[in-house]
Amino acid sequence: MMNVNGRKLPAGSIHQGNMGTMKALNRFIGLLNRTGETLNQRKLFHGGCLLSLVLMMSGCSSMLPHARNESSPFQTFDEASNAIDSLIPMKSDVATLAKLGIDPVKQPNTLILTHADIVRRFVPSALLQREDLDPGVLACLSAREACRGWEITGARILKARTGNFFTDFTNFSRRSETTGWRFNALILLVNDVVVYRSWGGQPSVNEIEVTTNPLGPLQDIGPAVITNR
Repeated sequence: MMNVNGRKLPAGSIHQGNMGTMKALNRFIGLLNRTGETLNQRKLFHGGCLLSLVLMMSGCSSMLPHARNESSPFQTFDEASNAIDSLIPMKSDVATLAKLGIDPVKQPNTLILTHADIVRRFVPSALLQREDLDPGVLACLSAREACRGWEITGARILKARTGNFFTDFTNFSRRSETTGWRFNALILLVNDVVVYRSWGGQPSVNEIEVTTNPLGPLQDIGPAVITNR
């Protein structure tokens, strides 16, 4: 028997009371531990969301779409123009063209011109007299059916969206950039011998287009609803 505050209690009841207190304390500590784990998980989740938002706001332009147009066997504009300049009128032939990689069968975007096509392009007018034409053009016109032409067009163009990923993804603002070069050339042949050649084009293409939509993803909803009705 033990005397507690003037009352005599059995020793067993004191022991049971201590055990109950210990169990309650353990349950409270366990609750605190679980609460701490939940808070840590929430902090981790919120931190991940914040990090993702920061990355989206900072740019990540590599995640934006891009397209490439390569329609020329030449790697650069200078390489294409030098190949045409190396042709010697009245001397170079189709074998020379093949060595340079110029072949209408293998090279895409090459238009074969007939004698009639060449006449329509170079026929003298009130502003252009016959004597103003290049001797190679005159030789081709005089050769009639033996004359033919190759019109070559080539380009290496890269189109990419280079703006902010978040504003692009949500359609608030989109920035598109087009870079590269475009090339065109005309070659006239008589009996497979080059009699005339010329070239032109754009040595450097650099176009930037910025589209702004104040309503973001809702910008196209209005026209779509009107069209559907």
